[in-house]
Amino acid sequence: MTIRVIIVDDQAMVRAGFAALLAAQSDIDVVGEAPDGAQGVELSGRTHPDVVLMDVRMPEMDGLEAARRILAPPPDGRQHRPRVLMLTTFDVDDYVYEALRAGASGFLLKDAPPADLVSAVRVVAAGDALLAPSVTRRLVADFARQRPAGRGKPALRLKALTQRETEVLTLVARGLSNAEIARTLVLAEQTVKTHVSRVLTKLDLRDRAQAVVFAYESGLVAPGE
Repeated sequence: MTIRVIIVDDQAMVRAGFAALLAAQSDIDVVGEAPDGAQGVELSGRTHPDVVLMDVRMPEMDGLEAARRILAPPPDGRQHRPRVLMLTTFDVDDYVYEALRAGASGFLLKDAPPADLVSAVRVVAAGDALLAPSVTRRLVADFARQRPAGRGKPALRLKALTQRETEVLTLVARGLSNAEIARTLVLAEQTVKTHVSRVLTKLDLRDRAQAVVFAYESGLVAPGE
């Protein structure tokens, strides 16, 4: 199955480089490019990509606002919504944290090795979030530390989870993969996948990235644990 990708970045050389790299992959098709967030939103609505590579800082409309608009629930509930992968030159950036809250599936540094970019597109397209890199966990933890622990609605929503689901969410928030969670809890990996899916459904979360942010904001996981 071919992964349809659009690239939104205000630097033409960056767009050209990423496009050439991705187009060389047999399972990836670059269906469009845009130089700013506003045009990126329009392009996404017109081309229906599976993955949007979105620069964080751009003129006219930045990547954060563009991601919010692309990921906003459609009025009819049926419109296709792509996965958004944020691109940044900064390893810790408040914009990226807010993008994760808006529903982005993760972020990647622009100077990452080419193989990492290709892998990231495939991982995001498959519905997983890029939370394995330590820099992502640090980013979420740093900004969660600047905000008070969750009270009210986020914490109350945790009551919908079983004890096992709560354990799984805690380990997801600490950056463990399904395989690592399976080993930690002595479960089959497929069982862990089922628990993660139930957690996302019960908490109305889009993917693991939002699950990590929720775990911090609800107070389930404290930064530095």
